[in-house]
Amino acid sequence: MRRQMEIGNLFDLNCTIASKLFDGCQYPWEVLPKIKNFILELGATLSEEEFEKKGEDIWIAKTAKVAPTASITGPCIIDDGAEIRHCAFIRGSAIIGKNSVVGNSAEIKNAVIFDNVQVPHYNYVGDSVLGTHSHFGAGAVTSNVKSDRTLVTVKGDGEQIETGLKKFGAMVGDWAEIGCNAVLCPGTVIGRNTTVYPLVCVRGLIPSSHIVKNMGNIVMKK
Repeated sequence: MRRQMEIGNLFDLNCTIASKLFDGCQYPWEVLPKIKNFILELGATLSEEEFEKKGEDIWIAKTAKVAPTASITGPCIIDDGAEIRHCAFIRGSAIIGKNSVVGNSAEIKNAVIFDNVQVPHYNYVGDSVLGTHSHFGAGAVTSNVKSDRTLVTVKGDGEQIETGLKKFGAMVGDWAEIGCNAVLCPGTVIGRNTTVYPLVCVRGLIPSSHIVKNMGNIVMKK
């Protein structure tokens, strides 16, 4: 179970400008407390020919498209070809990958969005990592704090891992598909190429290449 949660089994690190953020980590949630400082360090090294620094600690690729109505708080890096649409809200400590979309009324906070990710409509992504080509349907969100405010654990197959984190949304593997209005509870790990049906409330580890019809009906893809 634990091996399925390791970084190499969830994410292709060639598909993010933040690959070095994961150095020395076994599980991807270990990067969450490091995102802010990593952005500040990486941003200072970015080429002025490719990136423009705007505001305080905000680096935006010159090929990115940012709607004038979007709100962006640093530190933040928006990579080549990304699109930040009308009324998107980036609250800081966020890395938006190449050709990724943060859509209307979507909110991103303390997160790494890999390349070619779609978060296009009314989504909340907090204290999370989204792998390349993952997609959130309209209204799908991560929940990043437990209702009792205790530390988040990751559960699966009768085992649990203590993360030591109070805020931890979801680790969503490459090519995962999250249906409209689904909720990923604190400490959720979605494997590569897994599909979550609309309106499902998900928690714990969901292995790669599965379909989550509901939490009592999880089947392997054929």
